[in-house]
Amino acid sequence: MSEVERRERIVLELSSEEALVLFEWLTRAEQEDDETLEPAFADKAEQLVLWSLIGQLEKALVAPFRKDYDRLLQAARDTVRGSVE
Repeated sequence: MSEVERRERIVLELSSEEALVLFEWLTRAEQEDDETLEPAFADKAEQLVLWSLIGQLEKALVAPFRKDYDRLLQAARDTVRGSVE
């Protein structure tokens, strides 16, 4: 694999609501118990990618640090759920 191929970036687009719902699920799953998720990983690289994704979402989102986070999360869930119903 060439240096260029290894550095290629992929851009995913999520709405802010989708990003917040994904962040909540990832952090909750990751924090519950490392032993719970461990069997889900076929390779340590998968866990590292998960941590990287959580970190990127933390940088992009302000809602998790707001006092009204629970309300914002519920509104995001309602919006996402409503978009497929």
